[in-house]
Amino acid sequence: MIGRRALCYASAPMAIFIDSSDPKEIADLFAWGVLSGVTTNPLIIAKESPDADLGECIRNVLAVSWGDVSVELTTETESEMLAEAELYHAWDPKRITIKVPFSETGLRVLHQLAKRNVKTNVTCLMAMNQAYLAALAGATYVSIFSGRVRDMGYDVRPVISGTRNVLEREGLASKIIVGSMRHLMDVNEALEAGAHVPTITPPILRKMVWHPRTIETINEFNTAWRNRGKK
Repeated sequence: MIGRRALCYASAPMAIFIDSSDPKEIADLFAWGVLSGVTTNPLIIAKESPDADLGECIRNVLAVSWGDVSVELTTETESEMLAEAELYHAWDPKRITIKVPFSETGLRVLHQLAKRNVKTNVTCLMAMNQAYLAALAGATYVSIFSGRVRDMGYDVRPVISGTRNVLEREGLASKIIVGSMRHLMDVNEALEAGAHVPTITPPILRKMVWHPRTIETINEFNTAWRNRGKK
């Protein structure tokens, strides 16, 4: 069973998204060649660019990145959300992914966007049953909030793995994004549990690079080369 599951997981390549709205930092990190998309949310934008025009901010992000860029709806009624989604989608129909907050209204909006072939990212999910409903309604991505699930005292790994198993069993195309990452271990656990896409803040992404033993070994090799031929 474990071997078959690992083989199934291997058939769908994983990706990493950066969770940021800072164009300069996004450009720097995309230069690594390891990122495949960007997620933003109103909280991130309010902190990083409190005075910026949203359209200008997202266009700057699009200019320095590639892949899907998630932009979250902030209105609350169905008609307002659909109008907002139409505005954002027009910025780049091939790349803009509409982040739809999960709710009964959100499901209605999601279903209509899916019928129009608009990419969607259903956000603020805390449980497998929520992700399953979003996938049935046609979500491109379903976003599970790791840190907030843990805040409630639950282990997020069964939520991720259970969601992955149900999506694959039912043949649903939605990909699992895991966000709200607070520690490097959250990333490792999300990947091991079957997340398709961890979305990571720049500080956590940089922690993935660093290891004291790696630094020590590189310094040892470089020192040996500089001192070659010396007694």
